Formats: sequence, C-alpha cells, structure tokens
Amino acid sequence: MPDQRIVSPEPEDDDRQFEITLRPKSLRDFVGQSKLKENLSIAIEAARGRGEALDHVLLYGPPGLGKTTLAHIIARELNVRVDLTSGPVLQKKLDLTGALTAIQPHQVFFVDEIHRLLPDVEEMLYAALEDFRVDLMIGTGPGARTHSIPLPPFTTIGATTRSGMLSGPLRGRFGLTLRLNPYDVSDLTKIVFRSAGMLGVVIDDGGAEEIARRSRGTPRIANRLLRRVRDYSQVRADGSISRAVARTALDLLEVDAHGLDEVDQKVMRTILDKYAGGPVGLNTIAASVGEDASTIEEVYEPYLMQLGFLDRTPRGRVGTRLAFSYFGIELPRGPQESLRF
Repeated sequence: MPDQRIVSPEPEDDDRQFEITLRPKSLRDFVGQSKLKENLSIAIEAARGRGEALDHVLLYGPPGLGKTTLAHIIARELNVRVDLTSGPVLQKKLDLTGALTAIQPHQVFFVDEIHRLLPDVEEMLYAALEDFRVDLMIGTGPGARTHSIPLPPFTTIGATTRSGMLSGPLRGRFGLTLRLNPYDVSDLTKIVFRSAGMLGVVIDDGGAEEIARRSRGTPRIANRLLRRVRDYSQVRADGSISRAVARTALDLLEVDAHGLDEVDQKVMRTILDKYAGGPVGLNTIAASVGEDASTIEEVYEPYLMQLGFLDRTPRGRVGTRLAFSYFGIELPRGPQESLRF
C-alpha cells in the first residue's frame, strides 16, 4: 500500500536532513511569498541600518510553507546566531529561563509551535518580549521575592499553524505578523527545478510542472514527491524526469491530478457517497476512514476546502457540487441547499 503520509505537510524524520540540504540561504533565493519577503527585507535593512535588533516576528500559515526556513534566513541576513526551540519543549518556566539567559545581543530566538506554550511559560515570555527581562520568584511564602534578570535586545520569531489559538497578549507583542500562503503552480515549479538541480536530477518543464501541480501548494510536499519520482525514474526509466515519467510515478503513489491521496479520497467519498453529500460530523468521518479527527481537521480538510470540494457548516461537513462532479458521483435527489454551484 502506498504511504498515506506522502502528501502530508508534516515533516517526517527522514525529511529533516533533506530539507536542510535544500533550504534557501537568503531572501533572494526564497521562491514565492513576494509581499512577505518585501516586508521582511525592509524591516531587516532598517534594523541593520540602526544597529538594533529586529522587531519580534510572528509567522503563521499551514505547515510546510517555509516558516523555519525563513527564521534561518532572517538570522543569516542579520548576521546573527539563531537558537531553535518549540512550544512543547518549553514545559516549565525553568526551561524558558535557561534558553533566554543564554541569548546574545540581537540574536534570533525561534519558537516553533508557539501556540502550544503552557500558560505560565507564556506569561514569563511576555516580559522577555516587551521589556527584555526574565522575572524569577525566589523563595516561597511571605518571604518570597521577585528577581529580574536583564536580557540583551534580541528577536523572537514565533511560528504557528494555528494562529487562532494564540492569546491576544502574546500576539500583541510581535511587531511583525506575517502570513505564509499556499504556493501557486508556477512558484512550486521553480522550487522543483531548484531542488532537482541541487540533487543532480535531470528534469524537464513538464516533469517539474506535473510534480508541482500535485503538491497541494506546499514546498515540503513538492520536495518529497520529487524524491519519490527520482527513485522511480532511476529504477524504471532512464534517470531523467519527463511529464510522462512524473505522471506514472505519482499515479503509482496514488497521488491524483489535484494532489489528493488515498485518505483525501476516502474522506470525500464517505461524505459524498455514504452520507449523500452531508452534513456529517467530523468524528463520524474519522471513524469511517480510520483516521484521527484532529488529523483530518488540520491536515486534510484545509486543502479540500481550498479546492472547493468541502464546506464546514454548523451542522457538519458538506460536499460541494464541484466535488460530486470531480469524483463522478451523481448528485442525490433534493441536494442540500449549501451545495455550491
């Protein structure tokens, strides 16, 4: 059975070293996100001109679009060190204290999945972001006192896939809030060409476009598919990737023309066929396809909604007319009013 995670935007263990190899080193090399890059370029140049630390930056958007890559690029453009951590790692105030007290002037402190910080750790971070200090409580009871440790000016970069879970006070302490949007096919084609060149893979325009078109608007998935198509071309073709080779390899992986994999198709066929287009609850869908409800909600549904195949309503998930047409399923009699034309 093909790997159902082939089009998941979440990184696998073997992806991480691969991504580091292909990671662009500068904003100029970073493909796409033109408005975001322009805003970042201006802020970085202004900070360098004043000799100050860059304002704190919040990057949000779906997984796999380059938030961690941008953190490394920002540090490189500022010519400073970057320390990386994540919300789930900072479980106690002492964890955050240890990380912050090691910070050097103007350096970058990157916190991935910042929406998963525990409340007491988040409150400690407020003072560090706003006043560049860490407040420690020494002692207990009536004799307890607060001791403040000053910090040098530094730049915190927070990354999140779920910006709605960030508290207002935390969000308000970031001077730059930037959204990364899914990539179009032309930008993804450039990324595939760049990655193929770095890997020494021969690929033509059609092959790169075919991979880009099935990558769900996500560079991480494009690079993952490129690796799989490279393997296929090495074993079953002449080692080069044409449109025909890419199409055959991706069909073998059960990644269709829109980048839908086996789980996507199970989700949509459950809604369209088994439940006549819905509405149907998320937990019911999860039980029907054998996947975790949160995985369906966070990984699969956003792309299905982006394609216009799925709607979320107060009563549940509803398939659209476009979805019925794409999957070749006849509309039920008396279709739901919420089905889109």
